[in-house]
Amino acid sequence: MQRILRPKLGACWPRIINGGRTSKRGYVTEEDSSKARRYCVEQLRQSDYDSHLVRNFIPKSRQDAYDAIRAFNLELVRLPDLVTNPTIGQMRIQFWRDAVNNTFAGRPPKEPIMILLHKVLSELRDYPPQGSLNSIKFWLLRVINTREKYMDNRPFPSLGALEEYAENTYATLMYSVLAAMAVQSMHIDHLASHIGKACGIVAVLRGVPVLAAPTPPVRSPSGMDVGAGRNPTLLLPLDVMADAGVREEDVYRLGPNAEGFQDAIFTVATRANDHLITAREMLKNLRAGQSAGHDYEHGDEAEHMHPGGQESEMTSFNKDLRRSIGVLLEAIPADDYLARLEAANFDPFAVKSSWKLPWRLWRSSKTQQI
Repeated sequence: MQRILRPKLGACWPRIINGGRTSKRGYVTEEDSSKARRYCVEQLRQSDYDSHLVRNFIPKSRQDAYDAIRAFNLELVRLPDLVTNPTIGQMRIQFWRDAVNNTFAGRPPKEPIMILLHKVLSELRDYPPQGSLNSIKFWLLRVINTREKYMDNRPFPSLGALEEYAENTYATLMYSVLAAMAVQSMHIDHLASHIGKACGIVAVLRGVPVLAAPTPPVRSPSGMDVGAGRNPTLLLPLDVMADAGVREEDVYRLGPNAEGFQDAIFTVATRANDHLITAREMLKNLRAGQSAGHDYEHGDEAEHMHPGGQESEMTSFNKDLRRSIGVLLEAIPADDYLARLEAANFDPFAVKSSWKLPWRLWRSSKTQQI
């Protein structure tokens, strides 16, 4: 759903996949973990630079968890571009599902992300609360299931469906990192939900210029066409496009000049910005000892029902915020992109890169503002 660069040759880690089964190891050495860590960090640096910046604000003791989880997300995001055969796509998805299950069972496959995750889990088993391990597994499997549903880059039927996708991917990634940090606060989860929804919507907007352009055909070394490229696709919600009068074919031909295109982008971007505004208002209220101002729509899910209750959480909120601010900083790259999109008159094809993001992240970390 977002622009992801393929890893350079030489950066790949050998993977063993035999008949859909993962190779199992009896142990993981410190050298294995170090190599896995370098691989994951390099993947973020090449293909998800926002996360590569955010990781610096995660506590050192939990950076491995962040690196493994975000690199895991990268692998899933790449699948639609790497796989054109649905059967092979299902096999790849099942590989990652089995990899997660085997890693939590203490049998990580010879795959760098799972090796690093295994190291994280080994450390967390001696660190209360024990329930956080089950939460991490629950969230990672939810991400896999959602990515599987959208493997074919199908359009979102509505803006609400896009928000649900963002909740089950980007917000869920934040939940898994919070679980690895043993942060058990429904208020923090609530903040992460709004921020994650904004991040997921922004990821779709960022992907528009990439996915709306067809890829060239695959060529042999001799220059012959040996395979079709990816067909262009537009992932803006269908109800938004209908209201703005946007036709997919016009966007493929005319790009940002298509009728109603920028109006549709404005509508979607506004929803992302609304979630960031809501998160900021919530943070202001909670820091003042007041209620969040509205109910958490996912608060009835078991994984969000933490011990202690909301009254106990209110007294410990500022402490939880200090521990989790690095995770909540995911809001800053999303807000930065939306500002640049607005400056480009809501033309995602014309958005320029930002040099201020590292400074904004540092300032937000120091002030604990999003």
